[in-house]
Amino acid sequence: MTLSPRQEVGRRAEEQAAGYLSERGLRLLLANHRCRFGELDLVMRDGATLAIVEVRRRQSAQFGGAAASVTPAKQRRIRLATQHLLLTHAALRRFPIRFDVVTIEPAPTGTRIEWLRNAFC
Repeated sequence: MTLSPRQEVGRRAEEQAAGYLSERGLRLLLANHRCRFGELDLVMRDGATLAIVEVRRRQSAQFGGAAASVTPAKQRRIRLATQHLLLTHAALRRFPIRFDVVTIEPAPTGTRIEWLRNAFC
């Protein structure tokens, strides 16, 4: 399957975020879990916690930056997709869940990555 340029940029951002989090001790379990409710970018283990990670990349902060793009509607879709994940992957039900956001934005010295733990409930 050929990705559009936009999808390719998103895929690279997710790989960058997964690497960034892996360097900080998290372990990647699943990437791009898709269901009828939406997609979970990264599902990672952070010790005894299951981290559901939304990756947001922006070229500029002109419209509020990457973190501002995780709207209440997007949060709702992520929660629903997480419920689906837990229904289809019973082994993951034993872990407490945390919703994180990783933002990737341009900075004067290159790229700035920010990890927002417990970004929403």
